[in-house]
Amino acid sequence: MIDRILMHPDSRKTLPSFRISTLLTFILVHPLLYGVEFRIDCSQRIGMIRPLHGVNNGPVNQGELVDLSAYYRELGIPLARLHDSEWPDPEIVDIHAVFPDMSADPEKAESYDFRRTDDYIQAIINTGTGVVYRLGESIEHTRRKYRVHPPADMDKWARVCIGVIRHYNEGWASGFRHNIRYWEIWNEPENRPTMWTGTDEQYFRLYTTAARAIKAAFPELKVGGPSLGATGELEGDTLKATDFLKAFLKTCKEQSAPLDFFSWHTYSYEPFIYAIKAREIRKLLNEYGFAKTEIHLNEWNFLPGNNWQPMSLAGQGIGRRQWYEQMGGPQGAAFLACVLSDLQDSPVDVANYYSGDTSLFGLFDRYAAPKKTYFAMKAFRMLLDTPQRLAATDWRNEQGTVLAGTNSDAGRWMALVSYFRNWQPDVKLVFANLPAGGSYRYQVFLLDAEHDLEPVQAGILAADGVISGQFQGPLVLVVRLEPQK
Repeated sequence: MIDRILMHPDSRKTLPSFRISTLLTFILVHPLLYGVEFRIDCSQRIGMIRPLHGVNNGPVNQGELVDLSAYYRELGIPLARLHDSEWPDPEIVDIHAVFPDMSADPEKAESYDFRRTDDYIQAIINTGTGVVYRLGESIEHTRRKYRVHPPADMDKWARVCIGVIRHYNEGWASGFRHNIRYWEIWNEPENRPTMWTGTDEQYFRLYTTAARAIKAAFPELKVGGPSLGATGELEGDTLKATDFLKAFLKTCKEQSAPLDFFSWHTYSYEPFIYAIKAREIRKLLNEYGFAKTEIHLNEWNFLPGNNWQPMSLAGQGIGRRQWYEQMGGPQGAAFLACVLSDLQDSPVDVANYYSGDTSLFGLFDRYAAPKKTYFAMKAFRMLLDTPQRLAATDWRNEQGTVLAGTNSDAGRWMALVSYFRNWQPDVKLVFANLPAGGSYRYQVFLLDAEHDLEPVQAGILAADGVISGQFQGPLVLVVRLEPQK
């Protein structure tokens, strides 16, 4: 069950072109407009650019034949959520993988097999990335369901979770002190039967049982869920929450179950749906008395055509291949950069793109080659070198976004432009209110169908601080500006 918003996809294929005559501002314009001016006020700082570019899963894949650690370090990924790790044969992370015999004693170290998961998590930690550990099982698209059933003994299941936490945070059972802060209970329990074969009430009982037990044993940790795929439908900017969502919050409130973070998912063709939903979820949490609960958008990605049919058995073949190619291609890349920009003004505390590995949804193909989406994530990471956000006029419209920043000593300015439609606009970008008397050198990096965030132009910024040009979307631009030495 994944939330959807209906839009008509623009699937036209066009040849990329790019021409820039001066430097930075960007443009995300309506296709009926022939040009737009975008102004960045280099003297007005409006906060910090938040590192919301987390992912799902880690850098070591395919039986350790793939190691993406250098890429993870380059991106500076803040948090990796562990779900569907090494899917479709997940023998790590999942409860069945680390505690293979539910008749065993969860108080005894020999009841657990942490070896594969130890190595998987250690590879993540080695890159400087933190972990969100999903306690539960991976998705099962198979006709027969093996492990996504409600635990027969929920109290015992909770004790197993405590054993896992002790191992990774307290060194128990030849373990570690990774200080994993976030512990999530299950994934998409409303997504039946692929993720849960029980009832709503059975999941609520599992959550309240495990959340109370974990919080009692480790009060300093953050426990949350329900990792909800279907939060409800938007009517304008209003979320019509599902009965499941409302019942979950009601249950947590009435039973005083801890909810340190609320996690949810959305896959869409519309990049601005995420911030809208997040604001509505914030309101809903506040209404139920969870004003301090964090909001985690811990699965999101571009959904070509807002259509899941290519993933079904009936969708296999060339159509499925094209669907995934579009997801990881220029439009998916521009979508990624646009969402990360738009989330800056949302109440989302943690976001995790699905996914960072070599899965079909990943930033890398099965051969470990970076997709276009990887370079979009890299573009956002470049912007974080200038983390103090600058004001920009009309920084978001229905075609894309611009996000600009500077560093603490105002010795560099950068802008990230995402344009996710296939139209070809004229762009005028203005850097206003730069320190007087200076001369500034700029460099432009382009990500489109033909370029992988490559430098395409450099020069001296004109006295009026203007850059103008025409380019073919979808694309991502990074413009870097520094004093000429």
